[in-house]
Amino acid sequence: MTTQYKRILLKLSGEALAGKDKFGLDPASVQALAAEVAAIAAQGVQVGLVIGGGNFFRGVAAAAKNMDRVTGDHMGMLATVINALAFQDALEKQNVPTRVMTAIQIQQVAEPYIRRKAIRHLEKGRTVIFAAGTSNPYFSTDTAAALRALEIHAEVLAKATGVDGVYDKDPRKHSDAVFYETVGYTEVLSKSLGVMDASAVAMCRDNSLPIQVFNLRTAGNIMRMAMGEAVGTRIC
Repeated sequence: MTTQYKRILLKLSGEALAGKDKFGLDPASVQALAAEVAAIAAQGVQVGLVIGGGNFFRGVAAAAKNMDRVTGDHMGMLATVINALAFQDALEKQNVPTRVMTAIQIQQVAEPYIRRKAIRHLEKGRTVIFAAGTSNPYFSTDTAAALRALEIHAEVLAKATGVDGVYDKDPRKHSDAVFYETVGYTEVLSKSLGVMDASAVAMCRDNSLPIQVFNLRTAGNIMRMAMGEAVGTRIC
């Protein structure tokens, strides 16, 4: 079995770890996802991960309820650290050596993010989970994923979602939604297709980093993506 990519950055939502409950951590969901990541790591793919924190806390939602946005975003960053530690534990139970690196310093539980050290971990076959976003408020984990992907020289930013890829409108609400197999960065931005934050898409566009958007709920899609199969939508 030959994979197309040597190094990828996989972006997961926090909700993916919550399972059907949509809040907190569902051990079965975490283990199932860890098994899929372990499978591609076993094929020699170097994997960086960014996991959202929406299963615990969303800074934007908190701001909408009159909480200070900066405080809310900092709380969201801590939520991503919780998810990163949980996923590290699940991966290591699959015999995948894993390091959590955080953009904010919590040295008792994780390494501080240092770009060269992260690349060295990947070169040694360790999966690296990048937690705490960029450490800056007003930046989403999508943007953090794009930034880390570029910093570690990933060949693709793989965005795992709850739908099959990019549509012209929400397929869960509109039965006539049109699916894109491929779409340009500029079209995603100009039509506000909403698959990722605009700042993340623009960053990838400006640095020619392809984005693969695919459905995480279909078992085996992570491997198919790593094999270079036409799964989901390619933004390029």
